[in-house]
Amino acid sequence: MTTTTPLRVALAGLGTVGGGVIRLLDANRDLITRRAGRPIEIVAVSARDRSKDRGVDLDRFAWIDDTRALADHDGADVVVELIGGSDGPALTLARATLAAGKGFVTANKAMLAHHGLELAQAAEAARVPLKFEAAVAGGIPVIKGLREGAAANAIARVYGILNGTCNFILSKMEAEGRDFAEVLAEAQALGYAESDPSFDIDGVDAAHKLSILASIAFGTQPAFADVSATGVRHVIAADIAEAAALGYKVRLVGVAEDGPGGLFQRVHPHLVPIDHPLAHVTGSLNAVVAEGNFVGRLFFQGAGAGDGPTASAVVADLIDIARGEYGAPYAMPAAALTAPSRADSGERRGRAYLRFTVQDKVGVLAEIAAAMRDAGVSIESLIQRGVTAEGSAIVAIVTHEAPERSVAQALEKLRGSQSLAGQPMWMHILG
Repeated sequence: MTTTTPLRVALAGLGTVGGGVIRLLDANRDLITRRAGRPIEIVAVSARDRSKDRGVDLDRFAWIDDTRALADHDGADVVVELIGGSDGPALTLARATLAAGKGFVTANKAMLAHHGLELAQAAEAARVPLKFEAAVAGGIPVIKGLREGAAANAIARVYGILNGTCNFILSKMEAEGRDFAEVLAEAQALGYAESDPSFDIDGVDAAHKLSILASIAFGTQPAFADVSATGVRHVIAADIAEAAALGYKVRLVGVAEDGPGGLFQRVHPHLVPIDHPLAHVTGSLNAVVAEGNFVGRLFFQGAGAGDGPTASAVVADLIDIARGEYGAPYAMPAAALTAPSRADSGERRGRAYLRFTVQDKVGVLAEIAAAMRDAGVSIESLIQRGVTAEGSAIVAIVTHEAPERSVAQALEKLRGSQSLAGQPMWMHILG
């Protein structure tokens, strides 16, 4: 049933996504009204710089200098937060909005990863919606897919490519044979990477998103502190070339599984088999795979960032709220979310890719092979390629399936070896 009473929105943050939300509501106003059953209108906005030209008409909205005051705005039913940051103004606004009994929509994965349980409890206590589709994988409806579409399934595993910056860099390295530093500089020039790219290339951004997905998939309290994160800054062109020769692509993959040994969460570069769907996710795209016990494998792919896709997810949340369709933020009541124990990754069995930069001299391969043998790790293949002007060579090893603890022991035996130049690279093979 359609009503003329609008859903009134206060918008905090007028960056790329905030401007995208305004443009989307303008461009698709009639369609959104029909789908929501009522108009959705922005009534107030707040940002740091009032004078900045954002390419949209802001004169029709009330300007609020104090972002915190949006929570108490008499004309607003819902607050949308697009400021960012795990704490500070974003968290202050979230707490104040829920305390005021208003709905809250956010794209802030860092805040949810650190404070999601607290905010879910506050939203449920106030009986108001807390929605965050845009916080994970941009415009891909993966939160809705897990929370609603797969709600009847026990999820065995959720994993995927959760950071578009890293995927862009790895795809470029793969396509053009270039090294990491050069491609990162290009990504920064194109706006795919920040001037300080650490959150992206060290896996922190993907870890934030993975902790949210894991909570929804497994009914556990968000546990970002338990996510083991390693990024892509140490991947070199030779790794990608070796992976291709072996029938794999290199991707930064976040993996979460809940089992008898606890909740396992890790973001790490992986070798992905060429016949796996994730191997064909290129550029800045994101993709998420969820494995349900009745529905089977679900595959979500699309744009993981940008003004259009992220704004699309924000407005989709607003449409749900306008319809009165919202439930527990993490798919079940906060009181039902279990406190997870951290799984011991050393017990996990799998195949590994190991890359060493070594001195080109007699006995190096025997030293590496002996370390593997002593740790109980069987070598499936070993390749040595090239000698540089400095007299070093690349040795790449693929192991047979072994406990991760054993592989770690083998690498520890080689620590400090005079035959090795720098630290070895360890990538898991997605199985």
